[in-house]
Amino acid sequence: MRAVQEGSRWMVTLDDGEDVIGTLTTLAEERHLRAAAVLFGIGMFQRATFGYWNGSEYRPGELTVPHEVVALHGTIAEADGHPSIHLHGAAAGPDHRLVGGHLLRATVGILLELAIETFPGRVFGRPLVESRGLRMLDLEPGPSP
Repeated sequence: MRAVQEGSRWMVTLDDGEDVIGTLTTLAEERHLRAAAVLFGIGMFQRATFGYWNGSEYRPGELTVPHEVVALHGTIAEADGHPSIHLHGAAAGPDHRLVGGHLLRATVGILLELAIETFPGRVFGRPLVESRGLRMLDLEPGPSP
């Protein structure tokens, strides 16, 4: 992974074989990112699992052949004192059909390019909302420590 910061903006590249969620979690941990929007991501996945929320759980769909990432976006917040990465995306396979949803896991194929906008001095929370069975973004948990 390589990352460059200019003010509140980051450009990040992930390399072939890197774990997308794990690498972004490491970046958020090391750079203390707890309030950010992943504005876009483009590149390639070697493998990926997208989830579809059916009202009680994510129904996973596996991509076992490389797919071109045509859209990737989400948020970075904090849950239980650690970075929480929430991404949704779409990818096109060799047949040019799109698949997508909540990104549960993915491995980069060749390269992934990401733009991230941070909200300095803020911490977004991601508490578990029992009535929905999901962790949901809380924009007002308070200022960063």
